[in-house]
Amino acid sequence: MRVGRDEMSDVKKFDDLPEKTKLFLSNLREDEVDTLNDGIQLVGSIKTVGVFIKWVIIGVLGIVSGVVMFAESIGKFLAWFKAG
Repeated sequence: MRVGRDEMSDVKKFDDLPEKTKLFLSNLREDEVDTLNDGIQLVGSIKTVGVFIKWVIIGVLGIVSGVVMFAESIGKFLAWFKAG
């Protein structure tokens, strides 16, 4: 039977961590843990906003190039009538 994450004892949870990491985590105060959690959430939010901004920029560039191509086609179409 596999031991679940919640069933694992506190001692065995950190067995495979490097000593430097164990020392760092053991010396954290509660407010520092809260700050780390907030920082992790902030990084996730920044990544989400970054992806959104990337697609906004790609969309705007696509719209601008589409408008330019459409205007150029209208210009060619009107030129046919003026020439004829």
